[in-house]
Amino acid sequence: MLNNSRQFVRAVVTTALVTIFAIPQGLVAQSSEHVVSPTELQKAVVDASQKRQQNLDTLNQFFSSEKAQQALESAHQNPEQVKKAVAGLSDDELAQLASRANKAQADFAAGRVDDHDLLIILVCIAALVLIIVAVH
Repeated sequence: MLNNSRQFVRAVVTTALVTIFAIPQGLVAQSSEHVVSPTELQKAVVDASQKRQQNLDTLNQFFSSEKAQQALESAHQNPEQVKKAVAGLSDDELAQLASRANKAQADFAAGRVDDHDLLIILVCIAALVLIIVAVH
C-alpha cells in the first residue's frame, strides 16, 4: 500500500514537471502582453498629475482675476476659502470646473457675457466648489 502511494506521488510529480518544461516559454510570454509596463504606468501618472496641475492653475487664475475677486466679495464668499477648496476636488471635478471657467472667460472676452452674468457664474462655481468639498 505504501509502495502504491509513492508511485502515485512520483507519477503526479513527473507529469507536472514534464508539463512545465514541455510548454514553450513563448506561450507564457504571450499571455502576459496585456500587462502594463512600468514606463507606461509612470507616464500615465505624470500625465494625470500635469493635467490636474493645469486645471488647478486655470481655476486659481480664474478666481484670482479682479472681476472674480469683486464678484466673490459681493456674494460674501471668501476667495481664499474657495481657492483652498478647489485643491480638494477630484480630478474629474477639477476638469469640469476648469472647462466651465475657460468657457466663462472666453464668453466674457468675446462680449457674450456682461459683468452681471460673470458674477452669477462665479458665485455658482464657488458655491459648487464649497458644496463638493463639504460633501467629501
